Amino acid sequence: MDNSHVSLVALCLKSECFEKFRCDRNVSLGLDLKSLAKVLKCANSDDMVTIKAIDKPDKILLSFESDGKERTADYELKLLNLDQDHLGIPDTDYSCIVQLPSMEFARICRDMSMFSESLTIACSKQGVKFSANGDLGSANIQLSEGSKMDVSIEVKDPLTQTFAGRYLNTFTKATPLADRVKICLAPEVPLLVEYPIEDFGYIRYYLAPKVDEADS
Repeated sequence: MDNSHVSLVALCLKSECFEKFRCDRNVSLGLDLKSLAKVLKCANSDDMVTIKAIDKPDKILLSFESDGKERTADYELKLLNLDQDHLGIPDTDYSCIVQLPSMEFARICRDMSMFSESLTIACSKQGVKFSANGDLGSANIQLSEGSKMDVSIEVKDPLTQTFAGRYLNTFTKATPLADRVKICLAPEVPLLVEYPIEDFGYIRYYLAPKVDEADS
């Protein structure tokens, strides 16, 4: 979760995506992501990466081993005490579910950001509309279901919500992971943007909608 408690990311990797996987019991490990990223950059692209944690750990061990085992490197990272209570996302019966090519969603977010810092998503039986309004002018992109665009739209109840565009543009950095992206909306709950990682899992981004000052 970011410091402003506006967005949250969840990454799930199934056990079968690892060459070796062992977990004797459920355990939660609090990590500083910036520190973890720095350590992972120390590995070569063809290194075997091993992550270990003992029972009741206060640190994790990361080991990098070259293909021919000529070089090994070990790193330890101290764990953080995290409050997990506010990180949970309840199961939601979404009013609108849109699936489209991830490249198209990335282009929409990029194009909208030229007009405004906010992006409005409106779902109806007719389709989904992305819009932005600012000093430069306005932009509107309407998508409807069709084989050429490979867009799927499920709408139980029409819904319009506005989000911070900079977060959505950050989410689209996951575009190389998946050909398609799923966008889910419901009243008074965060937007869900999900990229499937083949059959191995997913990365999900959650983003709270902007609150209209007139309604607050």
